[in-house]
Amino acid sequence: MLKEQAQARIEELHQLINHHNYQYHVMDQPTITDQEYDQLMQELIRLEEQFPELLRPDSPSQRVGGQPLSSFQKVEHKIPLLSLGNAFNEQDLRDFDRRVRQSARDGEDAISYMVELKIDGLAISLTYENGILVRGATRGDGSVGEDITNNLKTIRSLPLRLNEPVTIEVRGEAYLPKKEFERINNEREQEGEALFANPRNAAAGSLRQLDPKIAAKRSLDIFLYGIGSIEGKTLTAHSEGLDYLETLGFKVNKERRLFHNIEDVITFIQGWTNKRKDLPYEIDGMVIKVDSYTLQESLGMTAKSPRWAIAYKFPAEEAVTILEDIEVNIGRTGVVTPTAVLKPIALAGTTVKRASLHNEDIIREKGIMLGDHVIVKKAGDIIPEVVGVLPERRTGNEKEYHMPNHCPACESDLIRLEGEVALRCINPKCPAQILEGMIHFVSRDAMNIDGLGERVVAQLYEHQLIKSVADLYTLEREQLIGLERMGEKSIQNLLEAIGKSKENSLEKLLFGLGIRLVGSKAAKVLAQKYETLENLQVATEEELMAINEIGPKMADSIVTYFNMPEVQETIERLANLGVNMTYKGAKGVDISNIDSIFKDKTIVLTGTLHQLTRNDAAAKLEALGAKVTGSVTKNTDILIAGEKAGSKLTKATELGIKVMSEEEFLQELNQIEQ
Repeated sequence: MLKEQAQARIEELHQLINHHNYQYHVMDQPTITDQEYDQLMQELIRLEEQFPELLRPDSPSQRVGGQPLSSFQKVEHKIPLLSLGNAFNEQDLRDFDRRVRQSARDGEDAISYMVELKIDGLAISLTYENGILVRGATRGDGSVGEDITNNLKTIRSLPLRLNEPVTIEVRGEAYLPKKEFERINNEREQEGEALFANPRNAAAGSLRQLDPKIAAKRSLDIFLYGIGSIEGKTLTAHSEGLDYLETLGFKVNKERRLFHNIEDVITFIQGWTNKRKDLPYEIDGMVIKVDSYTLQESLGMTAKSPRWAIAYKFPAEEAVTILEDIEVNIGRTGVVTPTAVLKPIALAGTTVKRASLHNEDIIREKGIMLGDHVIVKKAGDIIPEVVGVLPERRTGNEKEYHMPNHCPACESDLIRLEGEVALRCINPKCPAQILEGMIHFVSRDAMNIDGLGERVVAQLYEHQLIKSVADLYTLEREQLIGLERMGEKSIQNLLEAIGKSKENSLEKLLFGLGIRLVGSKAAKVLAQKYETLENLQVATEEELMAINEIGPKMADSIVTYFNMPEVQETIERLANLGVNMTYKGAKGVDISNIDSIFKDKTIVLTGTLHQLTRNDAAAKLEALGAKVTGSVTKNTDILIAGEKAGSKLTKATELGIKVMSEEEFLQELNQIEQ
């Protein structure tokens, strides 16, 4: 076959295979047999092997391929993927409607709501350039996600090439169908592996596999639910945007309706509260969005969520089962947590065998006894919890439960600190606390060491390869060979990830150390303020309490922590092993004596900035006392416009809002920082 003939046939095969993918995975109306489909794919692969110069990145053959990654690259979202505010009852929805109408300039009759199913999966962002998929990323923290393009390509319903050569960024929810979830868990159970807790966890775990071939074995699917940005096309409403996504070849959920008043919205939601069980995928609520894009812009955003949308969460499902036993676990701070061991029961799409009891006082208040029939619910459809007992079902064989007096891990006396309800083990050498502390240290929000999950950390600890977090940085290849599921590639990736974590900024280390009461936000505040761990170690309670975000209890906890000899020894070892002890982020600014034009102002950033990322610019503005929002409204004080500023610049000009160029913004920053 000549090259020209091969090129024509390859193009024809692309169109045929993409068409049949769409018919099968989007429309659920297959028009050829699996055997016929496989023959087309094999013909395409043979031609691409014969003429490798004709292989294109959007070829259907490229859905699964390439070598496993060593780690995921970070991706900064040009437009943040904000989370939604929640509604838990009908009154919450009516309050949302009232807020929308009070803020809207248009008349009441002009307000329409698009209501969609809230798919229980993993939020993702997809970028297409000239109609070709170039990047797919997780939501992450909303501003920065992870590049999982190769894994997303394995989803057959996701087009690699759109029906139009448009440049667009879209948002969607990748999910695992119920049947596939059951199949995967059955396989894992047979192989002795830990079961996925729910389809959402399974979907997230599949898409974060470094080897795309693993993701390909799990029949993930996706629904698209929104447009982040688009070039060269003007859309006026969310409903119009969803219809347009369908014309491009995306899979959009059909169970969506447009309503013109909140009472019809509520009726629609009520109908789905029970019908959701019949769906082939999990949903955990409904999403209500103002349809008009103009009104969305006018309503704007809070720091965390849009004012023009809300997520209605279904009431938690409840079930009755028998409490067979109570086990206690020791957390990284020594807190003793009782857990109910239950007779297995199906609840909200999963089999529940254990549930939280929180603490001893809760057990007493609810009158829980061993052998009781108990009511279990999933709070937010995620965490099983015992919410009550059915004393009328008691047989007389039930037994009162007493919390232990000694730590089950180290036999130390358990105590209750003044003002606290929880029992604690205060032995700093308690093995359970050490293990939980190391699991926390390597977690994503802390040192973020890929490949060090709970099971691997536990295995290293059980083999006495690590006794403290510092030991992680002394691990060598020879120590890891022979451990369960530790091949050469896994060992190499793990050691590289451990080495990379040494470069983390100080706030990651601070949070990872697990100082009681110090969360990720407080860790960043402390890192910005003190800049080095050495400076923080000598801070007094009075100095710490002078910081707005630090209260007396946290200040006492920080000082107590750094005065412990074993802590000082660990920090010294970490420093000697090359772990960074300084803050690498944008420096905080003391605004108390600064006369800044940004202080107490509402500011919007738009367009492309060349000297700073939008996140860095927003951080500097917030440090100067500004409020940074995503939409231009009559309440906006300043618009900072980078290159290719679009509709926001036009709207700001129309409203007479002050506009600053990137150069003017940087000049103002330089004057302040000098």
